[in-house]
Amino acid sequence: MATPAFEEIADTFDFLDDWEDRYRHVIDLGRAMDPLEDAFRVPATKVDGCASQVWIVPEIEGDGADAKFSFRGDSDAMIVRGLIAILKALYSGLTLREVLEVDAAAELGRLELHDHLSSQRSNGLRAMVERIRGIAAAEAA
Repeated sequence: MATPAFEEIADTFDFLDDWEDRYRHVIDLGRAMDPLEDAFRVPATKVDGCASQVWIVPEIEGDGADAKFSFRGDSDAMIVRGLIAILKALYSGLTLREVLEVDAAAELGRLELHDHLSSQRSNGLRAMVERIRGIAAAEAA
């Protein structure tokens, strides 16, 4: 299950043959995001397990498992900001129930990121996915 925004990213990755171009695209996705206000850069929104500083602020509309999920995020590293943008495309607009059903490893695997990110970046990406899933599970309950 992927959103149209994520499908667009996947299509762009298919079009770009060179990983340098793909990295530039990921960084451009991060640059296009609005920065997170300093008031949200607090321990409660910080993602543990990332080598870079990463913050995720959920935005949930509605109640229960059918509430719509979105989030804002930021990082002090440009490539990580781009990874946050990819996760926003993957999850934003889904219900909390759908967020929990997304096979993030399979969807992100389509982008072949695991082959081209450092182990620290891969661990950080997994930590961000787990944080998103944790938020969705807690809010859906």
